[in-house]
Amino acid sequence: MTDIADDLLTVRDFLRYAISRYGAADIGIGHGTSEALDDAVFLILESLHLPIDDINPWLDARLTRAERQLLIERIGRRVDEKLPTPYVVGTAYIQGVPFVVDRRVIVPRSFIGELLFSEVFSGEGAASLIRDRYDVLSVADICTGSGCLAILAANVFPNAAVDAVDLSEDALDVAAINVDRLGDGRVGLHHGDLFAPLEGRRYDLIISNPPYVDDEAMAALPDEYRQEPELALAGGIDGLDLVRRIIEAAPDHLNPGGGLLCEIGSNREILEMNYPDLPFFWLDTAESEGEVFWLPAAALGVIDDG
Repeated sequence: MTDIADDLLTVRDFLRYAISRYGAADIGIGHGTSEALDDAVFLILESLHLPIDDINPWLDARLTRAERQLLIERIGRRVDEKLPTPYVVGTAYIQGVPFVVDRRVIVPRSFIGELLFSEVFSGEGAASLIRDRYDVLSVADICTGSGCLAILAANVFPNAAVDAVDLSEDALDVAAINVDRLGDGRVGLHHGDLFAPLEGRRYDLIISNPPYVDDEAMAALPDEYRQEPELALAGGIDGLDLVRRIIEAAPDHLNPGGGLLCEIGSNREILEMNYPDLPFFWLDTAESEGEVFWLPAAALGVIDDG
């Protein structure tokens, strides 16, 4: 234990200390936050079991020695080990929902979470991609990782059974923790390669946030991203190896009237060149533009012949 615990007494002290350590170490940011200040705020508040939406009410709160020791340890791990903050605190939030995470699974940060809770899946208004969210009875989440999107989908579509698939058994172990904590019995976990465990099953909605980092970008990843499982990031030479497989397999697993929602990062131009005849509908979020596409089942050749 260092003597610094005797010098730092309040939340404000630790926020200043964390930002100073961050700046001196030139750490990478991007696992749920976009600025060092927000990263440090999340680390401190989550470690102290305080609401993470506003640090201001707590800035002048004095901390116990045990709390000070914990924060010094966690700030040290964040800086010295270049660990993403969600790994340090063991939690990541998507749409305000806390998911358990550790180094067995990628830190969840998909734009799809925001889209699921937006007007495009409300079943109301001209912007909605579905007629009624209560009519969505089946959802597949391909490359589920922590299970976050599968669990969120079950919240958005209250009558749907959700099948969540991942190739990583380690990731599914983490997903099982989240399903046990946050699920209501409608999310099933399946081990396998993309749709392989779902042979013969069809869905009203397929969602996927697959690995899509290209080889060049993989070689240049900051240290924090190298802490995540490579399997969850690497998408091949152009980043689209799995995306193409998902598009090509989706027609065999979509119900008429359904659709595919898939995140691909900054690879839009390549994908549109690969599939010039597909009418990709690109969906933007607060922090992304053209990184998630929607393809209706009909565009993939799935029609209602009955």
